Amino acid sequence: MRSLRHLFILLLSLVFFNASSQDYLERYLEVAAENNPGLQSRFNEYLSALEVVPQVGALPDPKLAFGYFIRPVETRLGPQELRFSVSQMFPWFGTLDARKDAATLMAKARYEAFEEAKSSLFYEVRASYYNLYFTGKAIDITLENLDILQTFRKLALIKVEAGLVSPVDEYRIEIEIGELENQLALLKDNLVVQTVKFNNLLNVENSEPIEIPSVLQTTELLLDTPSVFDSIRGRNHQLLNMDFQIESLKHRQEVARKSGLPDFSVGLDYIMTGKGDNNLAGTDALVFPVIGITVPLYRNKYKAMVNEVMYLEASKQNERANKVNMLETIFANAHRDMKDAVRRLDLYRDLSVLAKKSLQLLEMEYLTNNANFEEILRMERQALKYSLEIEKARADNEAAVSFIHYLMGK
Repeated sequence: MRSLRHLFILLLSLVFFNASSQDYLERYLEVAAENNPGLQSRFNEYLSALEVVPQVGALPDPKLAFGYFIRPVETRLGPQELRFSVSQMFPWFGTLDARKDAATLMAKARYEAFEEAKSSLFYEVRASYYNLYFTGKAIDITLENLDILQTFRKLALIKVEAGLVSPVDEYRIEIEIGELENQLALLKDNLVVQTVKFNNLLNVENSEPIEIPSVLQTTELLLDTPSVFDSIRGRNHQLLNMDFQIESLKHRQEVARKSGLPDFSVGLDYIMTGKGDNNLAGTDALVFPVIGITVPLYRNKYKAMVNEVMYLEASKQNERANKVNMLETIFANAHRDMKDAVRRLDLYRDLSVLAKKSLQLLEMEYLTNNANFEEILRMERQALKYSLEIEKARADNEAAVSFIHYLMGK
């Protein structure tokens, strides 16, 4: 049975080593950060937002115009034949800076969205890793219990053949073995699915081996509850994203207000004048400056632009306050799950020791005076359950701590 177990683990490329799970995780997190396409997508969105800054901070393109007089305009100096003009529009003072500031802050908001995606990805990688650990340990424990049941089966057969016990004992153990084998098959299927999911998060080939420690070390949350929530308020990437959006909207308000102020244009006109009857010296070229100004008469439009941004800012402020409340509730649930995992780990460690001692005593009683075989099977199921619960508590504790770190922006 042990050789089959090792063969199965080898075929699924799940390798257990006596090393720190944190060491393995750090490598996998680096691979996920480099390869995950969803994370790369968010980073490209951030780079795209950076390219908006030079666009909104630039002056409008100069205007160049050309005119040809189909019928030359006769002047004292001669007929006007061609006209060239060039002009540059200048927005009100500070408008371009306000636009650049708004775009820069939106780019920072996009960067926080990227950081949020990275933190979320890292949590998913960790949670998937802990699921792999538990499933692998569950397979190992189930196989060991099948070995124990096979020993019980041989013992029961000897007693049945000797006429010391009823064949019912043999039937009971066959039923127990059948149930465990069915449970083992499901665990193997789960392991295959979890392996595929983990490798997809890393965006690597499914043939890559996954290194998992033989024992998952438990992590403690060193900060107290108020300190953790303060960290969430100050470092959570979703909140930081909203903070930058709110600051960007304040600059957009300034842009909207300045849009209602005049814009200026400066230009030059160049007119080619042909040779006239009285212009014996030849053609003159006249160049003269042109200054223009836009008059924003339709005030309702600009007032609506300002109000629009004000409402957006108020909406974002309310959204942020709601998000803070949601994060507080989410953290409270995660903190409860972490404490529950710690309690379960301590409880099932003690219960597992008692169950194994009880099982040994029942085995001795069965050997000596044919004690109740059903009680042996019941205690064996309890011992199996407690062993699984210990590993489940370890995995749940690490998942809860990782989720709290994710809320803290790590």
